[in-house]
Amino acid sequence: MRKVIILFVSQLFVSGAFVHAQVRGAAAGGADPAIAEVDGVKFSLTDVEQKRPAMFQARAGFYEAQRKAIEGFVDDYLLDRQAEKERTTVAELLEKHVNSKVVKDISENALRVYYEGVDTTEPFEKVRDNIVEHLRQRRAAKAKAVYVQTLRKQANITIRLTAPRTQVSLEDVQIRGRRDAPVVLVEFADYECPYCQQVQPTLDRVISEYKDKIAFAYKDAPLPNHPSAQKAAEATHCAGAQGKYWEYHDLLLTSKQLDVPRLKERAGELKLNISAFNSCLDSGEKSGIIKGHLAEAQALGLQGTPSFFINGRFFSGVMTYEKLREIIEEELLAASVPARVAAAQ
Repeated sequence: MRKVIILFVSQLFVSGAFVHAQVRGAAAGGADPAIAEVDGVKFSLTDVEQKRPAMFQARAGFYEAQRKAIEGFVDDYLLDRQAEKERTTVAELLEKHVNSKVVKDISENALRVYYEGVDTTEPFEKVRDNIVEHLRQRRAAKAKAVYVQTLRKQANITIRLTAPRTQVSLEDVQIRGRRDAPVVLVEFADYECPYCQQVQPTLDRVISEYKDKIAFAYKDAPLPNHPSAQKAAEATHCAGAQGKYWEYHDLLLTSKQLDVPRLKERAGELKLNISAFNSCLDSGEKSGIIKGHLAEAQALGLQGTPSFFINGRFFSGVMTYEKLREIIEEELLAASVPARVAAAQ
């Protein structure tokens, strides 16, 4: 019987180092140590995740739960400390700085507008009081969050929790920005996905603000329930063959017209060689690129679009500007540490 030895290593100390190229073979140490061994053959976390994407998704989910718990702990500590400074209790502190300032009056019009968006068959009069209470609680929660944020800004907070990272290929992708930028943002998306369209202005904003500090790559993951997404993805690469990938990409996300005749019209608007573009699109010449992107998305265990990898860190769904900027700043800070250490030596 073959002897299998499995070494369990805490996520706090193990994270796959983010690199642009695929790592082959088992790593014996360094940033990607062996976590399993079979008859002397060592396997790293990267090896396991390449075959078992559920491993990375589990680590990513566990990290998010840890991070949320730590953030909550920090918030509680700051409130306790502030209450001690003001020689009061946390409840009294919140009453003074939060609850007393929340506007409790809600207009009938606002209540009825909210009611229209509630999935219920109950008459307005029956659920009115519940809506009032719910909206007041939401206002109080938002006011508390704003207050806690002011306490955070007055404190020097460092959270030393290592985020899990994985490797994302940059083959067969167009890069917006410098390939050697300190932050590499990869989006797996679908041109027909409304959430991908929704997040695009946020992405445009951070890309514009950070300029050469960020490299952005768009990877195609057309969903089976979006019939126009596959050809739309192919069309961008057909445009890319004529040097107009990003112009075409941006046009699709703003026009949101993705049927094949419209895709060909877009090519005309960009003054592409129409004959070459149509031939490329009709023949499925670029379909192999899309299949490769989609296969990687499936191998990474992605469940939907948009999905993001920021220097190998995974994030799912529509990201706010504030959250995206926070992660980018964390990565820029991390990238600057080796340079500062080297300069000090």
